[in-house]
Amino acid sequence: TCKQDVLQKKKNAVLVDGVVLNGPIIDSKSGEKFLEEACKIIMEEVIQKADDVTEKVCEWRAPETLKKILDLEMRDTGESHQKLLQICQDVIQYSVKTSHPRFFNQLYAGIDYYSLVARFITEALNPSVYTYEVSPVFLLVEEAVIKKMIEFIGWEEGDGIFNPGGSVSNMYAMNLARYRFCPEIKEKGLSGLPRLVLFTSEECHYSMKKAASFLGIGTENVYFVKTDERGKMIPEELEKQVQRARKEGSAPFLVCATAGTTVLGAFDPLDKIADICEKHDLWLHVDASWGGSALISRKHRRLLHGIHRADSVAWNPHKMLLAGIQCCALLVKDNSGLLTKCYSAKASYLFQQDKFYDVSYDTGDKSIQCSRRPDAFKFWLMWKALGTAGLEERVNRALALARYLVEEIKKREGFQLLLEPEYANVCFWYIPPSLRKMEDGPEFWQKLHQVAPVIKERMMKKGSMMLGYQPHRGKVNFFRQVVISPQVSREDMDFLLDEIELLAKDL
Repeated sequence: TCKQDVLQKKKNAVLVDGVVLNGPIIDSKSGEKFLEEACKIIMEEVIQKADDVTEKVCEWRAPETLKKILDLEMRDTGESHQKLLQICQDVIQYSVKTSHPRFFNQLYAGIDYYSLVARFITEALNPSVYTYEVSPVFLLVEEAVIKKMIEFIGWEEGDGIFNPGGSVSNMYAMNLARYRFCPEIKEKGLSGLPRLVLFTSEECHYSMKKAASFLGIGTENVYFVKTDERGKMIPEELEKQVQRARKEGSAPFLVCATAGTTVLGAFDPLDKIADICEKHDLWLHVDASWGGSALISRKHRRLLHGIHRADSVAWNPHKMLLAGIQCCALLVKDNSGLLTKCYSAKASYLFQQDKFYDVSYDTGDKSIQCSRRPDAFKFWLMWKALGTAGLEERVNRALALARYLVEEIKKREGFQLLLEPEYANVCFWYIPPSLRKMEDGPEFWQKLHQVAPVIKERMMKKGSMMLGYQPHRGKVNFFRQVVISPQVSREDMDFLLDEIELLAKDL
């Protein structure tokens, strides 16, 4: 029967430029079989092992070795079904397991099953969120999620959009503030503008410099405001910087405060900063990419006291709330269509005004992107599953575990805190036995600086856990432990300290 079908197709073949146009080119049956078997591998090797502490966090291989294992070459002919399944196995085996309970390396970790299902759905549907006609469900979901996030900030109304990363949200905010300051820039560009300057803290995310560079503002026009010993912006120093800029003849237009700095987890005093912004008519943006999720917790939302006075807020649910990378919102207090006015290009092939439905739902023109992923959906489905109470529990548990770790560090010889944390960032040194009786001085700190990189190398090659380290503001290398994942337990906190001692016993 198959041969007869092939012969019939050949007989009825329509050829254009030597290409047979009869029937589909994709072998659906073979593709479905591959998908089914690949999903089984994902289920067995990723999902079911996500909370298994006996598994390695990573299977370390040097780049040249890994290149050979993965067989990265693309060839003229496709690989076999079995070879492709083996590639899937290898990719999983040699990738870092960020859902492992002992992955503490970044400001994201863990696995949420509901947001993961949402990602499976959106990957399968492959939507692009710009018009209601092609993405009706996901545009309505984004609208609902943004409205709820705005409520938690404390605004009565507002606007927003999901972006590919907090860095992009910060760039959006910077450009929006500049547009508010001088709307003519959209058409006339940078020529003829005064020297624009913005203010942010010494502890801000590096994306502020990148945004200033990308937008043509220039990194020299980013004024970095001094912070106190805890990493918080000093309002009095901000006032001095604003006055200095005005005396220089510059045009201040933006202040960026940080709610949850990357290294120390510090929260700037938003109320006092807002007072200065109101006094000088400056746009206040709060980069709450990391700390924004504390708004969900009635116990910890005090960390962001005053955030309702901001003009814009960046908030990444893919961090503390586990919505899955990427899930990042820029939220704007203005509800007069400022986002659309700033970014709209009115593409007539997408945003026709004579459509048969309400075109106000075609929100894609307030984005700098054309194609855009439905990132709000994974946050929405997770929120529907857990409720606000479930999300609040995640925040409270993470900070309680961080507090437990701090108290354990204080009890153990050789461990030394940099400072008492106010969020989930726990920063500490480990001083190995050979250095404990050494006098405090340049030689001691030089030797201690070399300890963390060695321990990191050993834990990576062993695969037991992943923990970040860095030098910071004159301090030598120290560990930064971040608690996020709900899979993490007290036992994992104890293991972390035990493992550092074990890995460093000969140092």
